[in-house]
Amino acid sequence: MSHANAALTPRARLKIGRLIVEEGWPVARAAERFDVSWPTANRWAQRYRQLGQAGMADRSSRPHRQPTRTPQPTVRKIVHLRWKQRLGPIAIADKVGLASSTVHAVLTRCRINRLSHIDRATGEPIRRYEHDQPGAMLHVDVKKVGNVPDGGGWRYVGRQQGHKNRAATPGKPGGSRRHPKMGTAFVHTVIDDHSRVAYAEIHDDETAVTAVTVLRNAVAWFTARGVTIQRVLSDNGSCYVSRLWRDTCAELGIVHKRTRPYRPQTNGKIERFHRTLAQGWAFRRFYNSETARRKALPAWLHFYNHHRPHTAIGKVPPINRLTNVPGQYS
Repeated sequence: MSHANAALTPRARLKIGRLIVEEGWPVARAAERFDVSWPTANRWAQRYRQLGQAGMADRSSRPHRQPTRTPQPTVRKIVHLRWKQRLGPIAIADKVGLASSTVHAVLTRCRINRLSHIDRATGEPIRRYEHDQPGAMLHVDVKKVGNVPDGGGWRYVGRQQGHKNRAATPGKPGGSRRHPKMGTAFVHTVIDDHSRVAYAEIHDDETAVTAVTVLRNAVAWFTARGVTIQRVLSDNGSCYVSRLWRDTCAELGIVHKRTRPYRPQTNGKIERFHRTLAQGWAFRRFYNSETARRKALPAWLHFYNHHRPHTAIGKVPPINRLTNVPGQYS
């Protein structure tokens, strides 16, 4: 049924058309049978007579002609000013001699009414992609966050107390007495392109050996959930251009692809996940030690995969795009 007030479904339209055209029922009798008006029954009979079963579907309400529609050359000029000069509707309207509301309608129709839809570097519309099944593409990267000193970091206890906690916490060798070296937590992240299901491990480095270990663990983790990995996308970090990484991908039967240099937008899904990771886990609340923060990561990942609505996939948790997964609805 096309809308709430439609008297006939496409199936009922077909029945009424066949009764009148093929079986010779009077239009008035068929209209009474289906509890509709005589013009309604006659309209579907005429359409069935002309187009057959294909004519029973709803037609678009768009008019055949729109004499007042903005001419195409003017539309191209509006789009050009928006892409190349980043002008707003009022400024563009002044240049093309139209009302700003008309310019805004054109920008909305072309999906460039928001500058967030346009790549800032090139001025071209942002091209989004999504693979059609889980495992078709994995995004991998490393998120670096500073370790939390014992007693808490400066974000929650203030800079003065944070510096004291940092000095009192035994750190890595190489730092000065005044500025002890706390070290960095390297969060190796893996995210499935289609479902946005995420996997992560925390390590103390980003070497090729560590990256390969994370890849093997991630592939096994996804395999246990019925997902076969076909490709993996990474940036040009040293661990991802190594021979060990190349050989491991070949051993696992995975095609490795790399982003264009200085083009993180290609791997934008995992870059956006890092922002969510930082806001939801790394700096979400007070941690009195780095150990406490690392222990909180598995619980947050479970919340992200199983319970947190993801706006890019219809406001459902990522695990909903994987079927027959153990513990999916826990």
